[in-house]
Amino acid sequence: MNSQETQIPDNHQIVIDRFAASCQADERVVAAFLGGSYARGAADEYSDLDLYLITTDEAYEAFYAGRQAFMGLLGEPLFIEDFDIPNIVFYVLADGTEGELGLGRESDFTHIHSGPYQVLLDKKNILAGVVFAGHEPDPAGQTETLRRLIYWFWHELSHFITTLGRNQLLF
Repeated sequence: MNSQETQIPDNHQIVIDRFAASCQADERVVAAFLGGSYARGAADEYSDLDLYLITTDEAYEAFYAGRQAFMGLLGEPLFIEDFDIPNIVFYVLADGTEGELGLGRESDFTHIHSGPYQVLLDKKNILAGVVFAGHEPDPAGQTETLRRLIYWFWHELSHFITTLGRNQLLF
């Protein structure tokens, strides 16, 4: 981060410190880094905390299966969800910290992040010189996805309005 960086709130710094220490202590983790607005030097009071870690290839599946226990090392989780998106966990901790935890394996990790990053731990020097370029989305595919999402929104809203009109319970 640059000299004009935003001061990291105490709750975020505590989570970053716990994250780095937990990754250091876990032999399955080979590297960890900070991404998002903090790594770009663009953080503000609304910024979330984007954390990333890389495991050995052999340990990835077991680590992913135990991701909730790992999140408990960072703070008291109120919300943990992956929304069926591979390699990422969205979280909210009791101290108000919100963010994303990206997960990759040693042989395949450049897809988990795009943009600048700040190395917190690199046991095998695998992050040296790595550029997380990301991908350019297909404009036609984005348009189709947006169209489909809008149609589904209106479809579901009509069902919701009908349910309310009938004074039915939703759940």
